[in-house]
Amino acid sequence: MAGARTEMPGCSLCMGNQAQIREGSTAMSTSTRNFPNRLGRNTNVYLGSAELAAICAILGRIPTREEYLAGTGVISVQGDAIYRYMNFDQIEEYREVAEGVTD
Repeated sequence: MAGARTEMPGCSLCMGNQAQIREGSTAMSTSTRNFPNRLGRNTNVYLGSAELAAICAILGRIPTREEYLAGTGVISVQGDAIYRYMNFDQIEEYREVAEGVTD
């Protein structure tokens, strides 16, 4: 309803070559690069976290600070469970492979 569009995941170096947004549009991106006209002529591209991108998708716009904090409330309460897989050293399969790597 907000007119948002999601793109296929890809490397951030290529994203500007894969698709562009309408001239004069504003976009929220989780990529690692931002420079003038990267996603199209006269465009505004804001970089942010996956959490921020999710809230932007829900609202259809970039949230205020208060909206962001309200939207991330579940993360504050359940953060340990949500981010547990970001600690690869604590996942047995990854640890086993890492222990087998030699110089």
